Amino acid sequence: MSDWDAWLAERSDLRAERGTERFDPVLRLGGRGAGSRDPLDLASNDYLGLSRDERVVAAAREALDRYGTSATASRLVTGTLPVHRDLEAALCGLTGQASALAFSTGYAANLGVLTALSGRGAEILLDAHAHASLHDAARMSRSPYSTFAHNDASALERELAARPDRRVVVAVESIYSVLGDAAPLRALVEVCHRHGALLVVDEAHGIGVAGHGRGLVHELGLVGARDVVVTLTLSKALGSQGGAALGSTTVRHHLVNTARSFIFDTGLAPASAAAARAAADLVADDPALAASVRANAGTIATICGIEQAAGAVQSLPMPSPKSAVAAALDLRAQGVLVGCFRPPSVPDGVSRLRITARADLAGDDLYQAARLVARAAAIHGGPPVAGTVEGPRAGDAPSPVRGLPSVAAVEGTQGPVPPSPLASIPPRGDDD
Repeated sequence: MSDWDAWLAERSDLRAERGTERFDPVLRLGGRGAGSRDPLDLASNDYLGLSRDERVVAAAREALDRYGTSATASRLVTGTLPVHRDLEAALCGLTGQASALAFSTGYAANLGVLTALSGRGAEILLDAHAHASLHDAARMSRSPYSTFAHNDASALERELAARPDRRVVVAVESIYSVLGDAAPLRALVEVCHRHGALLVVDEAHGIGVAGHGRGLVHELGLVGARDVVVTLTLSKALGSQGGAALGSTTVRHHLVNTARSFIFDTGLAPASAAAARAAADLVADDPALAASVRANAGTIATICGIEQAAGAVQSLPMPSPKSAVAAALDLRAQGVLVGCFRPPSVPDGVSRLRITARADLAGDDLYQAARLVARAAAIHGGPPVAGTVEGPRAGDAPSPVRGLPSVAAVEGTQGPVPPSPLASIPPRGDDD
């Protein structure tokens, strides 16, 4: 065994000891014919069901026929196609922003924005619960960075007051992906204005859901606010792939010239750009899509006995990583997919089931699946254990569970998908 093999084995053993080993099984087969039913999906980020919408698929197919499978080069060489311009215009129409720049992923958009807008003489302040892509971008910026208490405008005020002569970039999410809570954006904007800081708002989980689908920035009347830049992903509510940065034309021009994840990356695939453009137009034209997400989220929250979160993701705390994994595996066996978050993926150290409300779920399917989730949580759960880790370093805390199986572990070849769970629980109104 080489030194590298030994090191890799050691890291694998450590992950197993901490209960953080991950796998990547095939859980959705994509079949639509008889006998090929997929599990009921309460785990993916396809909030509006647009990845399967005939109009979105048709737009992608048309772009494939016209442009082929790839942009074939970076956007600054020959990779910018008419479909990219159409997408950026549609995103401006949806969000109300003056200008947009499409990236190949939401991760690349966050990386490009933070590194291009910080640099020498700047510092970065992140909300303690900010997405990993924002933390990674801060590290790669080579600027000093730190965190402030989650959703705490007063804490941000103190941090900015301690840096009176610095150029500071503040990065937050509009709606957070784990707890599902919304940022106090108006208060954060006011604090940043007082101290001359730039605020970057990641709308990955807000677009398509908040503000009649136009995002939380739009809902709160902050479109065009001074020194505010928005990022988003095209791979969640917009049912495609890619990311974007939105703001003033001056910001866009700066990113085109300085964002390395834009300059040195092949342009977004034309089919993905066309699909996202079609989805953005649909969301702008049909506020009922976002309303359906909110209504379904309310159903899930009520049945599971939790407070409804601001976005599509509803977060059900579990007492331990082991109990969260057991509940998720139990639900999978019954034909329902839910997310399972545990350290180090959770910013507060609390393991939880992550349940996604989707606009395209039928009422009875949603109701019955939510009942199954509530029962699985009750069977495998209980009150959260004491001693959870608070703050941004929660991911550094090892799990006490040894040899914990991954919720994504699947042995052998993929077997048949379990039958629909709808016949396995009592009809509506049976509140045993």
